[in-house]
Amino acid sequence: MQMTKKSGLSWTGYLGLGLGIVLIVYLFSQLDLKRSADLISSIGFLSAFIVLPFLALHLLETLAWSRVFPRSIITIPFFKLLKIQVIAETVSMTLPAGVAIGEPLRPFLCSRFIGVPLPSGVASVAVRKLMLGVAQGLYTIIGSIAGFSLLQVVSVRILGFEGLGYLMVGAGIVVFLLFLFFLLLLLNGKAAQNVHKFLMLVPIKRVKRWLLVKESGFLDTDEELKSYRGSYTNRLLPVLVIYLLAWSTLAIESYVILRLLGIDISFLQVFTIDIALTMLRSLFFFIPSGLGVQDLGYLAFFQAVGMHDVLAYGGAFVLLRRLKEVLWYSFGYSIMFFSGVHLRDVEGVSKGGS
Repeated sequence: MQMTKKSGLSWTGYLGLGLGIVLIVYLFSQLDLKRSADLISSIGFLSAFIVLPFLALHLLETLAWSRVFPRSIITIPFFKLLKIQVIAETVSMTLPAGVAIGEPLRPFLCSRFIGVPLPSGVASVAVRKLMLGVAQGLYTIIGSIAGFSLLQVVSVRILGFEGLGYLMVGAGIVVFLLFLFFLLLLLNGKAAQNVHKFLMLVPIKRVKRWLLVKESGFLDTDEELKSYRGSYTNRLLPVLVIYLLAWSTLAIESYVILRLLGIDISFLQVFTIDIALTMLRSLFFFIPSGLGVQDLGYLAFFQAVGMHDVLAYGGAFVLLRRLKEVLWYSFGYSIMFFSGVHLRDVEGVSKGGS
């Protein structure tokens, strides 16, 4: 089973990576790279501000995550959790099919660095992921309604018909309700047990033996999730607000870059564009960091809103965003290796070795 799972993940992940490389090569063939480089060099030391929104994103996500641990975990060292957040996010966004590895890596690292029992770590990661999805849905709804008229205008120029505004509002509602449903299902106190029963239907003796050995872990996870009962609304509403702020840092980052490049664009325009492309990036989750897909999407939107010299200014914007990611993910891997976490540990987690 593990070999099949690994090969399936590898096939999907490397296909996504290959598609992303093809798209980014095509993108670079279209850009005015010399003019883009000149625009980037003109920013000078102010380009340091570009990395700050991403730092704010990690800080906010860590704060939100620290608030969704079960009640049995009394104290969570913030900076140790921040380290885990940076490492897991780096793995999720850079490796082929990285999300399938980065999320299971979180409870493994929580156990290793903070001493959080695996059932508690798994419960926190499950709630965290679903809350992040609920927040993205709500964020999309808010942004799509606020920028509805712009989405409709851009829709005509990109798609040839007025419909993008409705599509984005609809997508936000679907994502919000879907993740909210799974969140409520998770918190009913029997989610892990039901998953265990479902997996026991797999007609492979080796799998069933492993599940029987791990059954107590599933039950312990359910016990941890029961701690949310009764008061989880009061606990999770502030988390939802924090995650909404975290999502907004993506639009703030785009706005900072565009303003540094001297582009006269309103925050509402950037906010609306970023919401649409964040959703697009989510659809292409199998491509590491949305490589190529999101970049081409930005150029299409910039052209639709009438940006001057889009191949130069849009190219500079895309290059700066990707350079920021290279710096942050290099930093993430540095923290990872200096913390004694190696790729073999990541591989072990992806195989279920943790």
